[in-house]
Amino acid sequence: MRAAFIRALLDMAERDARIYLVVGDLGYSIVEPFIERFPTRYLNVGVAEQNMTGIAAGMALCGKVVFTYSIANFPTLRCVEQIRNDVCYHNADVKIVSVGGGLAYGALGITHHATEDIAVMRVLPRTIVVAPGDPLEAELATRAIVEQSGPCYLRLGKSGEPRIHAPGVDFRLGKAITVREGKDLCLIATGSMLYSAVQVAELLSREGTQARVLSMHTIKPLDTDAVLAAARETSAIVTIEEHSVTGGLGSAVAETLAETSEFRVPFKRVGLPPTFTSLVGNHEYLKQAYSLSVEGIRRSLEPILQQVRSSR
Repeated sequence: MRAAFIRALLDMAERDARIYLVVGDLGYSIVEPFIERFPTRYLNVGVAEQNMTGIAAGMALCGKVVFTYSIANFPTLRCVEQIRNDVCYHNADVKIVSVGGGLAYGALGITHHATEDIAVMRVLPRTIVVAPGDPLEAELATRAIVEQSGPCYLRLGKSGEPRIHAPGVDFRLGKAITVREGKDLCLIATGSMLYSAVQVAELLSREGTQARVLSMHTIKPLDTDAVLAAARETSAIVTIEEHSVTGGLGSAVAETLAETSEFRVPFKRVGLPPTFTSLVGNHEYLKQAYSLSVEGIRRSLEPILQQVRSSR
């Protein structure tokens, strides 16, 4: 996703001289093409993310479209006050980009785990929150948020995410993408968990259960129409995210379901517990430890699958 982001950013910057990139002392091997092509539109502020956000807000209020970029929680949690007061309050055209959402930087510990960032960013007024599910979505999301005036949060994976969509996919902010049709239950995934959701759906299909898969790349504004359609047309809804189950995609979908009296559908949130991890290991190890591997997700679905089967 990182490479897709920088490719799209380079292309957009060629066409739009307002685009600037500000980083917090990282991005090496990724941002060099931007530095080489636009040296006067790039700034490395060092390990000073609060300053990075303030600088970006000031530049945006002078007519620029400014991207801030750093690892996981550093451009978000470290500088929430600056995002709230400098960016959101002034509706500044700042696009906050984090790389390595969830447990992607697993071995570096909780300082580098982004497990509450979606919850924090989606509560901030005027902020659009986007977590693309594959490199194509990352590219299209980058282009879309340039066209969208005001604060945006773009949450990327780290590297090596497989491509899921074919060229020509209809990507629009606030509109989910149906990756797979199914009538038994609906798996709503965001970010890097989209590929896992597709794999789980394929596994369920071999067991005789047909799962719809939605890529909910935009968490705010949420595609409530897609959620309610799933409640009307399938027998259960499951959200899957590499984020705390508190405040993220699962909470957003739960809010939508709770506020409608038309449907009552079995619902489950699959994600990380709202706690800190004391485990140390790589990304895949931590996902397995928290039942976010394909096998772990499938096991966690057993109770809700029993409800689906009993309703047939």
